[in-house]
Amino acid sequence: MNFSVIGSVYIGMALAFSSTVVVVKILSDKKELDTLHGRIALGILIIQDIFAAIALMILPLTNNLGEAREIVLKEFGIAIGLIFLVFLISSFVFRRLMDYLAKNQEALFLFGIAWALALATLFNYLGFSLEIGALIAGMSLASSKYSLDLGGKMKPLRDFFIVLFFVFFGSQLTSITPTLIRDALIFSVFVMFGKPLIVMIILTIFGYKKKTNFLASISLAQISEFSLILVLLGFSLGHFGADVMNLAVLVTLITIAASTYLINYSDIISRKLLRFLDIFDGKIDYKEDMKEKTYDIILFGYHRMGYKLLKSIKELGESFLVVDYNPQVVLALNKQKINAIYGDAENKNFLYDIPLGKAKIIISTIPEESSNLTILEVLKESKSDAVFVSTAEQPRQALDLYKAGADYVLIPHHLGGWYASELIKKNRTSKEKYKDIGREHFKELNHAKKNSSFS
Repeated sequence: MNFSVIGSVYIGMALAFSSTVVVVKILSDKKELDTLHGRIALGILIIQDIFAAIALMILPLTNNLGEAREIVLKEFGIAIGLIFLVFLISSFVFRRLMDYLAKNQEALFLFGIAWALALATLFNYLGFSLEIGALIAGMSLASSKYSLDLGGKMKPLRDFFIVLFFVFFGSQLTSITPTLIRDALIFSVFVMFGKPLIVMIILTIFGYKKKTNFLASISLAQISEFSLILVLLGFSLGHFGADVMNLAVLVTLITIAASTYLINYSDIISRKLLRFLDIFDGKIDYKEDMKEKTYDIILFGYHRMGYKLLKSIKELGESFLVVDYNPQVVLALNKQKINAIYGDAENKNFLYDIPLGKAKIIISTIPEESSNLTILEVLKESKSDAVFVSTAEQPRQALDLYKAGADYVLIPHHLGGWYASELIKKNRTSKEKYKDIGREHFKELNHAKKNSSFS
């Protein structure tokens, strides 16, 4: 497309990264961060951010490539050593310092800002980018037990500067030509269709099912705020002209705007398109001859609240089966000699092939309404008398499930409120009682953390 070689490399890097800010915000609002496709998308974004940070560290050194290779390697070594030193300080010095500063909330807040600005200035002074210094500062603060408090206090500043960030890049669009619009549309189409296609192919190779593949890939159909920083850095270093800068800004605007709607309506889009995506169905299969077996209890979904329910199910002494569509969960359960199979609760063909109609009680911890409605449909078709306990995030969804025939619907935040009120009634104002309960809860959480490879 007539871009220079170095300009093409920068455009390629910019297109490769997806926006962590956009994806996390929307998936969090939809309560999908903890789903399988949400965790896969987040994992990809974390790896991308690591590579973006490395790129931000290396690019300023490229202007010195004419010098001896040893000098460039020395500068890179200084950066790695500096990062190691920062994390060493944050591990051994921050703990006592921040405990002292935490006595005054304003002092803690000002320290967080000062630390970020100091590291950004230091990295810039040593010939690296301001952005990599700020990123390392944030990562070092994240290891502190006060990170949530600092994050909450910095949120208004973050939102303010994000607005300025996009205002600045918008102001760089000094001239919008027909050629720029054409190129931006071509690259936007590639980002919104080509990048998800690549991700779907990779996830299919790993064995995930088409619905997971589609939802994870469509979440990444935009370019990142890191992409703009990389392009700005390359422009300031004189690696290319304003044409690449303008292109990156326009593609960012188009893809972020479009992908916001794609992610928000991904469930509706997936229901309409999944029947055409069989080629992207992973090859992880559930066990054969499942129809011939009988289980008293079938539990759909282990990762959320299922692991707690399983403890009670075991105590009943009834035969049970766990169904989950995360292959790592299934493998881990099978290693513990627990009957578990891989499958998607929204796939009717799969539900027909398991002994659903023979079970006495079926429990679904899956929050997606469509999955629970599909299970209900199959139960009705098989004329099953099984008790069906489902899960819903919102009361409106719970009402829909009750109307469809669910026997009981779990609403996690309602149950949490009920449990908390009972806890207060029972323990009243006794500090010792709460301490005892807290210690038991801590032990249980710590045990779950040490003995779980998939939580």
